[in-house]
Amino acid sequence: MKIIAVGCEYTGVTSLCDGLMDWGNKRGIKFHLDDHFTIPDKQHLAPEDQVAVTNFSPALKQRWQQMQNVYHVRLINILEHILLGGFHIEEEVYGPLYYYPGKPVHSSRQFETEMPEESIVVHLTASPDVIEARMEANPHKYNLIKKEDIPMLLDRFKEEVKNSWLMKKIEIDTSDLSPDQLVQTFLEKARPLMKTRDLLLLANDNT
Repeated sequence: MKIIAVGCEYTGVTSLCDGLMDWGNKRGIKFHLDDHFTIPDKQHLAPEDQVAVTNFSPALKQRWQQMQNVYHVRLINILEHILLGGFHIEEEVYGPLYYYPGKPVHSSRQFETEMPEESIVVHLTASPDVIEARMEANPHKYNLIKKEDIPMLLDRFKEEVKNSWLMKKIEIDTSDLSPDQLVQTFLEKARPLMKTRDLLLLANDNT
């Protein structure tokens, strides 16, 4: 499976990626996970490096993100099972708003022409009230989004997913879903889009 999970911060992208990692590990499906496209890289970088990246100039942030995306286009082609949280679609939304204000992203459609047709884009969404409540209950150390931006960000992610040239797409509203329910909802919605190879892996899965 080649899965790109995207959505506004606090919609459950990391929860889905972590849940699918656990689900796969129990069934011998070894996903490669990269959920570190939101600056700073909280998956791999040490705390002092997170500070350094956060303090990059806009020009360096843009170059950092471009190199990340190019590298992961390669990975999505060579790895059998991969989970990418955010990836190029997130960059379309967050880059011009927060990382290098006013500078557009031009390369996303080109990246998509180089990605496998089996890639599935999972668009996670939630109501603005739910996102704001999650922000208040469990704020991220490097919180990126602003409360007043939430409705606009939800629209922007929806727009970018719609504009994506990748053909296999599903949308999940996580407002009322637990992490376990999120994984099961994904599996139900994704089955019709999976290749035979992946469906065979699910054939004996009764959960």
